This record gives sequence, structure tokens and C-alpha cells, in this order.
Amino acid sequence: MTDPHEPLDPLKGLDRENRILTRRLKRLEDNVRQAEAFQDSTSVLLSKLVRELEDERAKSQRLLLNVLPQRVIDRLTAGETVIADRHDDVTVLFGDVVSFTQISSRTPAPQLIQELNRLFSSFDAVCDATGVEKIKTVGDAYLVIGGLPGSATDHVSAAAETALGMLDAIGTTEGIGDEWQIRIGLHRGPIAAGVIGTTKFAYDVWGDTVNVASRLEVAAEPGQILVSNEVARGLEGRFGLERRGSIDLKGKGPTETWSLTRAT
Repeated sequence: MTDPHEPLDPLKGLDRENRILTRRLKRLEDNVRQAEAFQDSTSVLLSKLVRELEDERAKSQRLLLNVLPQRVIDRLTAGETVIADRHDDVTVLFGDVVSFTQISSRTPAPQLIQELNRLFSSFDAVCDATGVEKIKTVGDAYLVIGGLPGSATDHVSAAAETALGMLDAIGTTEGIGDEWQIRIGLHRGPIAAGVIGTTKFAYDVWGDTVNVASRLEVAAEPGQILVSNEVARGLEGRFGLERRGSIDLKGKGPTETWSLTRAT
């Protein structure tokens, strides 16, 4: 027991205060370390979430680009709700697989889809190289437009190069049968273009120019590129053109046509 009359030792008091302060300091350091650890883990988690968000955004962008052109995506992102444009001078290319119904009737579905995918993927590569824009495929039909904003300026030549490249792809694409052939029609003129639908929406084109290109494709022989006078005038002197004469096109009547061959 401490004698109350015994004088206090100031060193003992300082030692006690020092021990108390040391314990408090240790607790504070522990709290700081815990806070730093929490902050680090939160930062790691936040960084992971940001990366995952960016990955998902990139995936969504890639999916959108399979449906819509980049310029249309940009306009929708900017807040436009109605995409509807008129283009006064474009070249429309319509391609179609010859006797696809017969091919599909004797080819197992997985093989049929695989071969069609290989062929159309080759066509996609041709479009990328020539600077035209693939609009869509409908069954075994393949629709391309030259002259839309952001595509090749000399759209008639670009569409012609695309058509010739598609014919080449028939003979060079590996893994497709010898029976695969296509017909192609080309026409030049105005079109309307825009996005339709709210679910499973699509970018599409309409107009007489599209219809004529489709009719020319139907009138073409297997392995032939049939073009209108409007297209032939834009290609004269730069590509091989053989006069096919007047053909009665459904909905158009007698129409002068030419067969496109290799560049001269």
C-alpha cells in the first residue's frame, strides 16, 4: 500500500502516462491500418467493377455494330429518336445464291449454315476492303450500299469492285461446295434509309433503286453481274461492260442492261 505521506515520484507518473499514450497510439495505428486495408480493398473492387463495366460496354458496342452503322449509333447516343434519311445518289448491290432451295434440301442444316456463313463472311471481308456498307442478309440474299456517309466516295466503282470480289470469293472460300453460285444486280439512284422497330430494330433501305437492283439480280445468269444504264455510265472506260440489251423487269418494263466483267 502506498504511503499517502510519501512524496510522488514524477518519473513513475510519466512512465504511466507514456504507457497509456503508447496503447492509444497503437490502437490508432491499428485503426489506420484497417482503414487503409479497407480503402485498398474498396479501390481494388471499384477498379474491377469499372473494368467489367468497360468490357460489357465494349461487348454491347460490338453487338450494336453488327446491327447498326457507327454513325447511326452515334446519332442514337446523342439523343436522336428517329433516324430517317434520304440519299440522292447511291449504288445498290443485290446478291443472291443460285438454287439455294435445292442446296438446302439436300444439305444437312448444320453444314448448310456453316457453308453459308463462310461464304457471307468472305463477302463481308470484300465489303470492308472496298469501302461499301453491308446492310443485311435476308436468307441467302446479300444487300450492300455504296455511297452512304463514311463510305467510299466513288461508290459506283466501289460497288463494282465489291461485286467482282464476291464472284472471286465463290471460287476461293474454303469449306463450301462446288454447287455454290451467285447472281448480282447493281443499280444507281436515290434511296430512303433509317432505323425501324423498338425491339430487334434494324437499319434498312427502301426505294425504287433497291427494287431495280433486286430485279436485275433475278434477271442475271448464274455467275453474272447485271447492271443498269445508270451504273454502266459511271463505270464506262474503267471496267469491262458487255451490252445485254433490253430486259423486261417486273414493275419497270423494258430496261437496258449490261453485264459487268473484269476492269479493262
